[in-house]
Order: sequence, then C-alpha cells, then structure tokens
Amino acid sequence: MGLTQFFGETHATTPMPHDLPKAYDPTAIEDHWAAYWVHENLFAQPTPTGEGGTEPFTILLPPPNVTGRLHMGHMLNQTEMDILTRWRRMSGRRALWLPGTDHAGIATQMMVERQLVSEGSSRQQLGREAFVERVWEWKRHYGGAILEQMKRLGASVDWQREYFTMDERLSVAVREAFVKLHEQGLIYRGAYIVNWCPRCQTAISDLEVVYDEHKGHLWEIRYPVVDDAGADTGEFLTVATTRPETMLGDVAVAIHPEDERYTHLHGKTLRLPLVNRTIPIILDEWVSRDFGTGAVKVTPAHDPNDFALGQRHDLPSINVMDETAHINAEGGAYAGLDRYVARKKVIADLEGLGLLAGVKDHTNNVGHCDRCKTVVEPRLSMQWFVKIQPLADKAIAAVKEGHIRFTPEMYAKTYFEWMNNIHDWCISRQLWWGHRIPAWHCAACRKITVARVDPTACAHCGSDRITQETDVLDTWFSSGLLPVSVFGWPNITPESRADFDAFYPTSLLVTGFDILFFWVARMIMLGCWFAADVPMPDGSPRALADSVPFKDVYIHALVRDANREKMSKTKGNVIDPIEIVKQYGTDAVRFTLASMASPGTDIAFNVARTEGYRAFANKIWNAARFIFMQMDRAKEVGIEIDAAALGAMPTVAGNAPLEARWIVAELHATAAKVNKSLEDYRYDDAANIIYQFFWGSFCDWYLEIVKLRLDFSDAADTAKTKAALTTLVGVFEAALRMLSPFMPFITEEIWHAIYDGKPPAKSIALMQYPKAGYGPELAPVLEHMAGVQFVISGIRTRRKELGVPENVKTPVKVVTWAGGFGGSVTAEKNSDILMKLSPASSIEFVPFADRDEGGRFSKLAWSAIGPTDVAVEYEAAIDVAAERERLTKDIAKYEKGLAAAARQLGNEGFIAKAPAHIVEGLKKQEAETRLLLEKAQAALSALPQTNSEG
Repeated sequence: MGLTQFFGETHATTPMPHDLPKAYDPTAIEDHWAAYWVHENLFAQPTPTGEGGTEPFTILLPPPNVTGRLHMGHMLNQTEMDILTRWRRMSGRRALWLPGTDHAGIATQMMVERQLVSEGSSRQQLGREAFVERVWEWKRHYGGAILEQMKRLGASVDWQREYFTMDERLSVAVREAFVKLHEQGLIYRGAYIVNWCPRCQTAISDLEVVYDEHKGHLWEIRYPVVDDAGADTGEFLTVATTRPETMLGDVAVAIHPEDERYTHLHGKTLRLPLVNRTIPIILDEWVSRDFGTGAVKVTPAHDPNDFALGQRHDLPSINVMDETAHINAEGGAYAGLDRYVARKKVIADLEGLGLLAGVKDHTNNVGHCDRCKTVVEPRLSMQWFVKIQPLADKAIAAVKEGHIRFTPEMYAKTYFEWMNNIHDWCISRQLWWGHRIPAWHCAACRKITVARVDPTACAHCGSDRITQETDVLDTWFSSGLLPVSVFGWPNITPESRADFDAFYPTSLLVTGFDILFFWVARMIMLGCWFAADVPMPDGSPRALADSVPFKDVYIHALVRDANREKMSKTKGNVIDPIEIVKQYGTDAVRFTLASMASPGTDIAFNVARTEGYRAFANKIWNAARFIFMQMDRAKEVGIEIDAAALGAMPTVAGNAPLEARWIVAELHATAAKVNKSLEDYRYDDAANIIYQFFWGSFCDWYLEIVKLRLDFSDAADTAKTKAALTTLVGVFEAALRMLSPFMPFITEEIWHAIYDGKPPAKSIALMQYPKAGYGPELAPVLEHMAGVQFVISGIRTRRKELGVPENVKTPVKVVTWAGGFGGSVTAEKNSDILMKLSPASSIEFVPFADRDEGGRFSKLAWSAIGPTDVAVEYEAAIDVAAERERLTKDIAKYEKGLAAAARQLGNEGFIAKAPAHIVEGLKKQEAETRLLLEKAQAALSALPQTNSEG
C-alpha cells in the first residue's frame, strides 16, 4: 500500500530548487518530502552529525496493531517521538527510531473472522492451517496501513529495520524465551480461574478486563439443611448471590467460624436446590459477616475467591459452563441454555419451590472484555502461566535503584503499587492466530515436551504420538520481548552483536499510561531477565543497570476534544488526524500537539489552535519569500552570501547595529531555552519559545528593523548591506534548523531553497541543531533592545490613545527618566529604529528637567510607559474629556494597587512567613506603582479644562 492511497499522488523523490510559490500550500510540499525521506533512506544507518559524538539515542515505536488506523493518540505519540529523535540526531547523537507492528492476536483474528462470516464461512470450516494462512494473506494486503500513514506524516524512523512481531527472527526469540523460562521452572501449566471471554472464546489477562458499574440484583436463596440421612430438617441457610445460575456448580456454603447466628450449623450438610446434591457447610475466616446474609455459596470453577476457598478446604471444582457461556451437561436440566437465559429459569424455578427468600437491588462492577465488550465469565480452565515474582523483583529493583526514570514521576508510584501486588501471568490464549506454544502433549505417557525445535517424539517416553498445544501466547509476551529481540537476541551474531552493544539499552520509551502494565512493566521484567545473559562488550557480566530495556519512560496524557471530553465514537467527537492534516497540513497539526504537550496534562485539541499554527507556517513562508527577494536584489548588485558561513550558529561583530547584535543574542538565548525544555520533555515550552522567537522577535521586530540596512542603491555602503544580509540569512537558516523537529516539512522546503537546490546535506534533519554559544554576556544587548522596544510600544500605545491613523507619522518627544534599559543613550543612538517602527516624523529626546512643571514641554500630554515618558504631537483635536477619563481610571488602578500592597506589607504575619524575595518584589512593585501614580496625577493636572488643540 503506497502513500498515494492515503494522500493522493506524491511528487518526485528528488528535491527541486527553489523559487517559493507566492502562497504557502502544505499539500504541495508534504507528499514530496515524505516520499523523498523514505526513498533516500535518510534515517537508516544513523551517523553522528554534530559535536555530541557517537553516543546513541535509541527509541522503540510502541507497535501499533496490524489492524490499526492512525488516531489522535497515535499522532501525539509519534509527534513527540519524532521531535525528540530529530532533535537528538541533529544534536550529534547516533539516533535510531525503530518501527514495527504487532500481530494483535485477538483483534486480528476477530477482523478476519468477520470477513469469513460475511462470506458465509467460519474459521472452523476452514480449519486451523487454512485460517492462519488467510490471516497472513489479510496482513499482506491491509496490515501495513498505519505504517504507510506514518511515512506520509514524515516519521524519521529507520524503515530498513521495520519488524513484525511474528517475523521469523522475532518468533525465534519468543520460542527461546518460553523454553528458557520453562527450563528455569518459571512457566507452568495448571487449572486455574481465568477471565474468560465467551465471544473471543479465550482467556484474557486481568489488564484486558474493563469494569463498568452495573445496576443488578442480589438474590437470596434458601438452602435446606439436611440430617445425616439426607432428609430435610425443616431449617434453611440463606445465601446471597449476584449470579444465581452458577449455583448449579456449588460444592459448599461457607460461614465465618465466629458468626454466632450459625454456630449451631457447624459440621452440618445442605441440599443444593435444583440439583439435589448434598454439600457441606464449611468454616472460613475469609467470609464477611456483614455482606448479604453472611453465608457464601462456594463455586470453585466460577469465582476466583471460591477457587481459593476450594483449594484451602480440598473441595472439588464443577464447571457448569462451556466456552460460549452456555450451561453444559453438569447443569442437568439447564444444559444448553445461555447463562442469562439459565439465570431467569433458575430464579423462576427457585421461586416456584419457595426457595427464593428475596431480591434486593445491588450495584456492582461487572468485568467486560476490553476488545469485544462481552461480559467476562470467571471460569476454571487449563492454562499456561509465568511464575512472575522472580522477574518482578528485578523489575522493581531496576526502578527503585534509579536505572529507569519515569516522567511524570507519579507513574513510578503507580508502577510500584502494581508490581508489588502482581499475580502470576496467564500467557495462554485460546486463539489460532499468534505464536503457538512450543509444547507437545504425549498420548502415551501424558507428559509434555517443551522444545526449541519441533520434536518428532516425546522427550519422556519416546512415543511419536505427540500433538502440539493448540493455545497461542498472549500478544504482550512477544511485544514484551521487543527491546531485546529487535537487536538479535537470542542469536547474537557478530552483526547483531554490534547492534546490541550500540543500541541496548534503548534510551527512551514514549507511551500512553493505558499500557503501562500491559507493555511497559512486561518489557522491564523480560528485558532485565534475558539481557542479563548477554555479556558486556568486554566479556564481563551485564549488571542490572545495563540489562534494563530503556533508561527513561515518558508517559504522555490523553488527547481530548476541545471541551476536554474523552473522544469516543458514541459521543461523535472523534477527531480524525488524517482529515485535519489534509485541511491544515502536517506541520500545523504537529505543532498544535507539541505546543500543548506538558507532562501529566491532557491535551484539549482545538482546531482553532491548528488554524493559528497554519497561520504561523504562512508567516514563516512569507518571511522566506521576503528574504529571498533581498538575496536576489543583492545578487543583482554583486552581493552574495557565502554559503559556507551558514549551517552554524551566527556571530556578529561588537560594532554591528543594535538589531543585529540583538537578534543573534536572542537566537542563542532561545536555543538554550529550547534545548533545556526538550531535555525535560517540555514540548509545550519548547514549541512556544520557538513560536515567540519566530513570530515576535524575528518577524515582527527584526525583519522590520533590518529593512533600514538593506540598501541596494549605488550610494549604499556595500559592506554594511552585505553584513546585514548575512546576519539576516544566517539567523533565518539557524532558526529553521531549530524549528525543524517540530515542523519538518516547511523547514525542509525553505532550507533547500536557501541553498538554491545545492545544500550541504541531503536534509535539514542531518544538519546541526542550534546550540547556544553565548552566555551571561548576552544580557546587556538584550536589555538595551528591550528598552528600545519598550519606547516603541509606548509610542504606539500613545498614538492609539490619540486616534492617530496608522499611516500618519507624528513628532514624538521621549524622556527616559530612570536610566532603565540602557537609558536615553541607547534610545538616542537608535532613533532611526524608533522613527521607523513608531512611526514618527521626528524624535526628540527631552531632558528630564524640561518634562517637569515649568519646563518648555510641560504643556504636552505625556503618557507614562514604565521607566519612560512619551508625548506624541498630533495636529488634531484631542478629546480632553476622554484623556481625563483615561488618566482617572489609571489613577484609580494605581491607588487600588497601592492599597493592596499596603495591606500585605503591613501584615506582620505575612512579612514573617513570606520568602525574602517575595517581600522585596512587593516593595519594588509598590515604589514603581507610586511613581506611576504621581506621574498620572501630574498629567491630569496639566490637562486644560476644555478641549484644546494638541
């Protein structure tokens, strides 16, 4: 199945140089680059690309079911993994992201069975061998759909290493794990109570049972007490049950030994109604005297607690239901009835015999099969189990000793709670599709042969009358082995040895909390157990720290709808990521998810935000077009950018214009913050920091200022123009590399265009990620530029207050009264920037004395903007009343703030308890507010009593 089946025709698989179309159209570029990345195998055989050396970064894709189609949870998971993998690769790590799919035993078998039913057939009619071949055929035709979707969405995985959990190589590992655990006495077979799904007709694990609250009933049934001869004594013992149909398999009734109501019944016998079998009354402290009647029917074949009771009291187990939850021959007259039909008949018959003592409403949790939603039946059956405690002990130690770290940390507590209360793992499933258990039953001696290679005879008696176990292994058994099996275990050849040494343990697992126990815990248990047998490269034994399957586990939250409701088909609020991608582009959807991905916080996906990030991509596109226009103009006058100067972090001379020094400093500061945020899995912070840099610092400020320096006239200073253009292109190229892991498609397209189709690498994804080269020395230039921006913002605010049209330039007077942000010196040196961005027809810097009452500018209407006073001269009527109203509101706001500060600073209890920096901050804020109040009061006093010309 190709990319065209999901997104239409793809473009050629080689990048084309450059002219960017006027309009940004993601569909015009994304198919092309997705196909190019796959065709060029860009992410295969990873090699270092930067200063970070060859330290590996390995990440395993949680294998989607072979039946799956991409949903928003997948897209979040894959976006987070792709961002980290691309970032690590660009940071110089030997990054490897392994893709694959899971054979998904129950889900896939159900899918194919539904096809057969539609054809008027069934798996039983086909037979096992033909059915399994039919599933393989289905897998070949439809099983790769979700991976094709991943390719189209640009996942930077190593497609040459793609696996399927039933591949021959992985099947060898599964069989070896089973045989080895069996040899170690950790796999056993026995009859135990399991969760049985009558629809799937297989046992399922505790984790695959979903409990829903259900309003049902508690039936009270009278069991006749009989004497030693079996005759009724006329006395009854009343029991309470929520499942009266299972009474057909009762073998006893249990009471608490200290329950005074029933002491006279110790050692007595009962007659089981409807079946007329005599059963004993047993004593057990497990019985709750407060629930129901305090007497509990014991049905060991249909309840786990009853099974334990039966084991303690050596009671028989009578199974009264078949695989489809119909009553079997043990149920006598009820044989052949569905469990719920049998329930109604049992109740009716009891009532007819006068043995139904009462019915009460009762709410309880009913278990359902997570796959098909059928009510699960606790059922005694012969199954295979892993004796889990020895594996669990290692897995607990791995996290407790810090070899594995959970983010968010709260999931470590959840992990320990489950692991410390773990039960033996039922690993057999009554399916045909899956890894068949490598055990053979001998008809001669009744013993079992477990073997790595299919045997021809019984290992115990030599008979050839052996048949293989019909059950298959739980899907999670094979997927739990993935971290070791994908790197060659157990057949560690020289080639796979290099892989194992280089990439195991993997660096990180990114997954959802819903499979923390299904998959994560089992990988930890199996990885720690089996990797320990693989020596270290120097031949020394492998310690626990090197046996863990991964070092970090990042648990992402749910993607919900815009109202924070969980998505479900019944609610009709499911968002199809493919449709959203078609509408807004992959980059916009990725950026939306990243910008909202904070550890431990669910994402309320809102299409409005995706529209906003589509506009963000458009902003970058237009910035690129502007820059390319300047490059073309420069080329016409003989100015060309040295391509060799690109690809690294830009630097700038100390005597360069303020905006050049500032944007380079801002880029370095932004790079430091983004790298730190990604280290901490703060995708949201990283995305928002990049957004603010690109949209705010670069586009809104720097691009506007740099137009002052891009002079291509004959009288221009060529050296200054070239320096400005070099900084512009260099910063833009580095910013594209910084954005690339988040928005890989648009950055790839523009980056290739910068180099006119002759880039220094096949992809921006193989370039170096921006890394801060400056430190504290950035502070002064950032502060100076902040001062200039503050003044410009003040002028713009004052113009808006006065109603100055945007296209009208006005004279401006400025006082920087506190020396803040570099003082008036910085502002005066950059008056050209102030004039362009205000916009102003002239800028005059007024001495502070002239601003005061009596000065020659005291009649102007001044506006307090932080540590700056601004006056805008506008030859139009000023609404004095409106100005008086504005200042009056400001004064009220400042007075309210001062009153609040006075209350807090006057509270001795608060002052004694609050941290020193909080108190100092409040005092500073109070002083600033008081100054602003005084300035506003002075401005109000200076206003004329009637409207006048400004």
